[in-house]
Amino acid sequence: MAENALIVNILFLLLASVVLVPVLQRFGIPSVLGYLAAGIALGPYTPGPVVDAETTRPLAEFGVVFLLFAIGLELPLSRLRTMRRFIFGLGLLQVTVSAAILAGLAVAFGLAPAIALIVGITLALSSTATVVALLVERNEVVGHHGRIAVAVLIFQDLAVIPILALLPLLAGQTGEILPALGLAGLKATAAVLAIFVVGRLILRPAYAFIAVSRSPEVFAAATLLLVLAVAWLTAAAGMSMALGAFLGGLMLADSPYRHQIEADIGPFRGLLLGLFFMTVGMSINLPFVAARGVEVVALTVIILAVKTLVIIGLCRLLRLGLPLGLQIGFLLAQTGEFAFVVFDLAIGRHLIDLVTGQLLLAGTALSMVLTPALATVGRALSRSSRQHEGDELAPSGFQRLSNHVVIAGYGRMGRAIGRLLSQHGIAFVALDLDVERVTQARRDGQPVYYGDTSHAGVLRSVGIREARAVVVTVGDPRLTERTIACVHQAAPGVPVIARAKDRPHETLLTRIGATAVIPETVEASLQMAGLVLRMAGIAEDKVESSLNAYRSNRYGGDAA
Repeated sequence: MAENALIVNILFLLLASVVLVPVLQRFGIPSVLGYLAAGIALGPYTPGPVVDAETTRPLAEFGVVFLLFAIGLELPLSRLRTMRRFIFGLGLLQVTVSAAILAGLAVAFGLAPAIALIVGITLALSSTATVVALLVERNEVVGHHGRIAVAVLIFQDLAVIPILALLPLLAGQTGEILPALGLAGLKATAAVLAIFVVGRLILRPAYAFIAVSRSPEVFAAATLLLVLAVAWLTAAAGMSMALGAFLGGLMLADSPYRHQIEADIGPFRGLLLGLFFMTVGMSINLPFVAARGVEVVALTVIILAVKTLVIIGLCRLLRLGLPLGLQIGFLLAQTGEFAFVVFDLAIGRHLIDLVTGQLLLAGTALSMVLTPALATVGRALSRSSRQHEGDELAPSGFQRLSNHVVIAGYGRMGRAIGRLLSQHGIAFVALDLDVERVTQARRDGQPVYYGDTSHAGVLRSVGIREARAVVVTVGDPRLTERTIACVHQAAPGVPVIARAKDRPHETLLTRIGATAVIPETVEASLQMAGLVLRMAGIAEDKVESSLNAYRSNRYGGDAA
């Protein structure tokens, strides 16, 4: 009977998620809130079928474990170094100042100082899932505000770890916060050292051995074993499973297997995390929320106002400018999905009472619902306070460039073109999405900037309308197509010379708006044909004349 009850509960959860989540996403509501709505619909406080949350909770908790493992995978040391100013500067200040203010307010409303600190830090965090999804949807990830927002979110994700490690300790001793923090820090440090030593000595060689077998099933099984093993080890040491999963991901963040590992855990993470949010949704008491609607709205307004004002003030303090502060402040004003994790655990461990917990959960959900509208308000206010959208992407004086060449993609082909342009005294500006490539080029004194060439604001910031030509050398065919279409729309009169994979791709790029297209296969065959002709004894001038004539007929010499 118990097995049948579990299967029925899971069937109801899957059915609710399949029906509700896609419908709500069509109205612009994030999937996290869709899963919460599905859980509320199946909870004991609404009419209809009721799912026993206790039967699915153990499985749902693994959603958080896989999420933290994925976050660890996204934090290689190279990325931390590149974004360290915003991660450990703005991110640290935002969490510290916001948490201090919100914790002080929590103490004023009657919470014990230790619990108020946990509540304050938790409310200071923003929703990684909601914000990143919104940035991707609006093509703003590569904007200056998008990159800074992501950096702040990275630090916030790191801040989750001590919270989750501290909760079990506070459940046993709520009187003294500093000893609990010290013990959590010592345990975390010991766990980090042990796991990293084991990882360096065993884990990466083991993955290398498994990869040689070329068995996707074994590779995926090894990843599942790793996640569950490190989670179990940290839980056995008295810490959270999520902490161990994060350390396991961090250990592999710089490994060559990171992308495959991330792809393997993706389905597990999404499904189990959705199950977790539905389980949390089942615990939200809608009649209670309706009865205390004024308190829920007041709490939400306080959270949004405090975090927005703190971020705007810190951006001014760090000389990032008011327009940037407005955009980032309204974008990160909400409370994040980890609040559901922390408050649910806090209620279960009797650290906060049920009434306070329900208010905090309801305020968190409402703040996340308002995120798209708040981001729109922030963008509008930001635009009204500056003359041109995207100016913050460009260096000082950059907009004065004219009659220059824009190179989209600074790989081997882009670098070769840049060197040749410089030799002939032609100014150029290059854009690339590879942070390390951009950093190295700038160290070499090259005018290369991080930016998505299919984004109109980025193209305007590099003076696309004043450019003499655009050269598209990116290796991704889809990005090439989007870039050409964007250039053609932003500056129809600017010639576009593009790199194509093959003849069909050449035809497509020409139809989109490219002035001249150079197929890689054709140029390779011309180079080989030239070598054959020279080895056959044909004079050099005749070989060059033949190749030039072919290129002229093939590409259109006047256009190029």
